[in-house]
Amino acid sequence: MADLDAPKEAKQFYEDVPQETPGFFLKGAGSLDWGMKNRLARIFNPESGRTVMLAIDHGYFQGPTTGLERIDLNIVPLMPLADALMLTRGVLRTMVPPALTKPIVMRCSGGPSILKELSNEHLAVDIEDAIRMNVAAITLQVFIGGEFESRSVHNMTKLVDQGLRYGIPTMAVTAVGKDMVRDARYFRLACRICAELGAQFVKTYYIPEGFGSVTSSCPVPIVMAGGKKIPELDALTMAYNAVNEGAAGVDMGRNIFQSDAPQAMMKAVCKVVHENMKPKDAFDLYNTLKKESK
Repeated sequence: MADLDAPKEAKQFYEDVPQETPGFFLKGAGSLDWGMKNRLARIFNPESGRTVMLAIDHGYFQGPTTGLERIDLNIVPLMPLADALMLTRGVLRTMVPPALTKPIVMRCSGGPSILKELSNEHLAVDIEDAIRMNVAAITLQVFIGGEFESRSVHNMTKLVDQGLRYGIPTMAVTAVGKDMVRDARYFRLACRICAELGAQFVKTYYIPEGFGSVTSSCPVPIVMAGGKKIPELDALTMAYNAVNEGAAGVDMGRNIFQSDAPQAMMKAVCKVVHENMKPKDAFDLYNTLKKESK
């Protein structure tokens, strides 16, 4: 019987023992088909095993978020600096230059706006359109603990099934509602459920205490969500801590495009993620590049 009332916290996560994945560089992907591995190898750098994704999909429920008012002017210049782009099909079709070869992680869920209950989402993209647009991965929100938890989980399993049919990996995003506690216990639950039900990688939030137990107990790669805008040094420190506690990269949006110098911030984050540059050194690099840009 599951220990529902008082789950034991005296668990062994072996955070210091990396999970082995014979046949491929990416955690949990050794048995996937060639096409799916190839798409994942476009998103995650095979040399570092990590990724810096640029998240610009906020408008699908927030409208013209600060920094995303004019994607053609503010965001397109950032795109070549990212390893991958997370966005909606509308932005991809209307704003992204077709000559750009960066892998696309396409948002496939939607429905409610910030004026309604966010967990009441449905699948909003047909898999054939994702194929038409040559995406590297498909993604959606999963609201563990939300009012429409079961629907969002079922949305994910349907998307995973569609992706498996055509060799396209699915990234599950663990959404955190206003009534949900952001702690290791919750994120271990949410990430593990997503992985157990088939997501090939998971995007979740960083927490200062216990993040290593979240990444070590999830059998697929975890990408850290950037979250709300925080000071640049804090964002660089968060990214550094996340990848050194087991994350396979970051998916940052507001901490990039709402920065005073977005291109400088993107380059600094890449140094942290791919080269383990210390946060202080990366912040110095950011300030140097910021001055040069002016």
